[in-house]
Amino acid sequence: MSNKIKCSHILVEKQSESLAILEKIKSGEKFGKLARELSIDTGSGKKDGSLGYFTKGMMVKPFEDVAFKLQIGETSEPVKTEFGYHIIKRLG
Repeated sequence: MSNKIKCSHILVEKQSESLAILEKIKSGEKFGKLARELSIDTGSGKKDGSLGYFTKGMMVKPFEDVAFKLQIGETSEPVKTEFGYHIIKRLG
């Protein structure tokens, strides 16, 4: 497995919000559009949620544990960290 991956995420405060967003993604809404509209991480939100490339040790542990297990193109279930709830999509 590569030690550098590329992901996007959508960050929200509540688990209920993250689950609602996940349903929208599953029903065909675009991840990037939802990130721009709903993510409280405004820096990445402006870029369709993109965090760019990162290596192990750069992200908080719960986020990293899930991100590195995703297949390219796969979207995670909500992941709780100290920042809130993330939905992570692996891009590369």
